[in-house]
Amino acid sequence: MLLGRVVGTLVASRKEPSLEGLKFLVLRQLDVEGKKTSGYRVAADAIGAGMGEVVLYATGSAARQTEMTDRRPCDGVIMAIVDTLEVDGEVKYDKARDG
Repeated sequence: MLLGRVVGTLVASRKEPSLEGLKFLVLRQLDVEGKKTSGYRVAADAIGAGMGEVVLYATGSAARQTEMTDRRPCDGVIMAIVDTLEVDGEVKYDKARDG
């Protein structure tokens, strides 16, 4: 599982029929400190995440393990919205404070 921040959306008017109904979001990858890394990722949104939210996402075969992405050609899925990120006893991100 990986951390990211929702920074955009992706719209595809023509796609594999099994992808119909999925919402795709663009994520800026984050490290464990909650800091931006150089990478971006597109992921299917299984939970209704919004712009600017910090999310937990999975890639590879794990991305097909949610009800929404089961048996779909999906390589990235958002599966949680982060409320708090704490590392070694220090809060790195708090949605109420930083969101």
